[in-house]
Amino acid sequence: MGREFLEIFEEWAEDYDKTVTGRDPEYIEVFRDYQTILQAVSDNSFGNILEFGVGTGNLTEKLLDKGHRVIGIEPSSAMREITKAKLPESIVLDGDFLHYPKPNLPINTIVSTYAFHHLTDEEKEMAVNQFSMLLTTGDRVVFADTMFESVQELQRKIDEAVEAGFTNLAEDLRREYYPLTKTIEKIFVENNFTINFKQMNEFVWLIIAKYQ
Repeated sequence: MGREFLEIFEEWAEDYDKTVTGRDPEYIEVFRDYQTILQAVSDNSFGNILEFGVGTGNLTEKLLDKGHRVIGIEPSSAMREITKAKLPESIVLDGDFLHYPKPNLPINTIVSTYAFHHLTDEEKEMAVNQFSMLLTTGDRVVFADTMFESVQELQRKIDEAVEAGFTNLAEDLRREYYPLTKTIEKIFVENNFTINFKQMNEFVWLIIAKYQ
């Protein structure tokens, strides 16, 4: 997951939980219904789980509470430390979407929240291809991530952020690799998945991709 953004992850770690609970005006809409989004990912997951972009462990906690075996992958040492303090029983390894310790158990669900957009579209293709090698028929990928239906929609969100004085959000939207829904669909279909989308707020979509 975009190691070029690692410094940002490290800086954000301490304030991340405050941001996702709506205490940062710039990101209120990005994280609106955050708990509902996490629950949707959890509810659509099964079996042994590989989680990318663990962050501060909020999804991990829900998955562990449901009795899943979870292997977490997180490039930020600061975020790994927070997760381990919060969830001492968790397994969180250093890695990203493209480079990570291969799991030593069969994986049924690959999950991620607010992270896949840190990859370029080419890197997303590489990651999904790797997912297809880990899964068997009936297994799935369940992601919640920021994406847009058109380039015009993304530009409109940038313009709205600038007008509102949300300079950090505007910079995020310009800098990171937010995909189009049609691009995500193409990538998964070409790697033998069926895919369904559900919009969760103005920024975030839930995708459920089942391996055939």
